[in-house]
Amino acid sequence: MQRNEKKNSMTQDPARVKLAYLVSHPIQYQAPLLRRIAQEPDIDLTVFFGSDFSVKGYKDAGFGVDVKWDIPLLEGYRSEFLPTLRDNREISLTSPISHGIFSRLRKGQFDALWCHGYSSVNTLQGMLAARLLGIPVLLRAESTLIDRPRSAAKRFAKRLFFLGLRQFVDGLLPIGTLNAEYWKHHLGPNVPQFLMPYAVDNDYFQRRSAEASASRSALREELGLDASRPVILFASKFISRKRAIDLVEAYLKLSPGPGQEPHPYLVMIGDGEEGPALRERAANSGFSSIRFLGFRNQSELPRFFDLCDVFVLPSVDEPWGLIVNEAMNATRPVIVSDEVGCQRDLVSNGVQGIVFQARDIAGLADALRKMFAEPDTAATMGANALKRMQNWSFEDDVRGLRKALAHVTGKIAL
Repeated sequence: MQRNEKKNSMTQDPARVKLAYLVSHPIQYQAPLLRRIAQEPDIDLTVFFGSDFSVKGYKDAGFGVDVKWDIPLLEGYRSEFLPTLRDNREISLTSPISHGIFSRLRKGQFDALWCHGYSSVNTLQGMLAARLLGIPVLLRAESTLIDRPRSAAKRFAKRLFFLGLRQFVDGLLPIGTLNAEYWKHHLGPNVPQFLMPYAVDNDYFQRRSAEASASRSALREELGLDASRPVILFASKFISRKRAIDLVEAYLKLSPGPGQEPHPYLVMIGDGEEGPALRERAANSGFSSIRFLGFRNQSELPRFFDLCDVFVLPSVDEPWGLIVNEAMNATRPVIVSDEVGCQRDLVSNGVQGIVFQARDIAGLADALRKMFAEPDTAATMGANALKRMQNWSFEDDVRGLRKALAHVTGKIAL
């Protein structure tokens, strides 16, 4: 049993809803939300993890570096790591595989099971255990219909899978518009949905970004950045899906003439398999205005959000893109492709930022030019971005979860 169970355990109250949450591993984005849910007086939350690799530190396949998150992942809520049968320290259909969820659900007399994801042995056995015990299941995942091509055979197999899955799900917790459309497409209109928006700890990122402004000049000096030149920021994994190379190519198109650097700087945070090619392309340009800063941990990012004038995420097939939420909380405008899942809910073209067609390098270059064409454009869009975050928060998550629990248990007052 994880050490924080005793610290956060409470006397059982039949009026409280006993909620079990099954998830693969402690996730840095989810920990603050779980702490917030645990504060609800009528929700008795217990989290069951399949693996502890993110707590001990691991080699992230996307970043290509050893990662140990520098924010608390287990504090403020009750949790348990299930006994492991297989754990290769990555997330897949067959890893991690744990056992004991049936006995935990039966012994704990839970009122509902909330699962994150559906395409793993762990989650499927959790849903089966809940069905056998008569416990309603709530499902949350990130999927959208913006997807890679599949063969006819795989599409048919997926349809069969969802026909079966529908029998185990009592309610859905869509993270946004595209995800809601995905559930309706695959599970039909009759499975009730309760919006539980994909949010980050808004207060944390707003506070830390505001605090960073006092040391902005020092950071610029440390990086050798001229204060009169704006900063374009990318922060993500250097993998093909993130399309960092598209941003580099678009940035080079901002050059006013042969051998002349673009006026803005381009700051690239992250690492991964495409890192060498990105650095080589930047070096071949002959420009010193492209800076690669490597992987930066969660608590470091607000300094760079404060430093930048615009944040760019040019991904394809991006289910959401929570780092966009983080940048918007720092009062920064964003430029995103139309395949970034959060775009439909958070970014109206020309309001909180600019939306361009994925893989369109010329379109991305035009978006960058528009952002800096007028002196007030970035600041105005940044203010709109922060305003949008006011209605996309953990409080909205709690409201959505409460509505779902009220529907499946009848025990939550709204």
